[in-house]
Amino acid sequence: MTFAAAMRAGSVEAVLALAAFAVFALRGGRALAPSASPDRPLAIELEVIERGRSRRVEGLCPLVVGRATDADLLVMDPEVSRRHARFESDGAVVFITDLQSSNGTTLNGQPIRESIELRPGDRIDVGSARIVFLGSRTWN
Repeated sequence: MTFAAAMRAGSVEAVLALAAFAVFALRGGRALAPSASPDRPLAIELEVIERGRSRRVEGLCPLVVGRATDADLLVMDPEVSRRHARFESDGAVVFITDLQSSNGTTLNGQPIRESIELRPGDRIDVGSARIVFLGSRTWN
């Protein structure tokens, strides 16, 4: 192969590589992005601070916080509704939703009015209890 032919072949390879990169970039890089499988539940880790005591809780989404005995995370506080709030997931993202509780739910000191995405370290207040979102992982 002559030098000129090798240069043309190399140019074609470079153009094809750039075209593949452009297609990948236009698709948002989804091919390499990690995602939670819809059939694998998401586990969340929380720190619950209630009446001066702290406890760590791990549960699966969706997880309901409330005073009712069937709540997934029981918080015994008269200011907490029977079904007060719910942790939910969509893929690998965790959200908190107020379940039309009487006294409301706050996220980092701000009242929540709709489902809102959580990040590790976020503080959720229900009644006098504080719940710190520590993170999430796919349940095995």
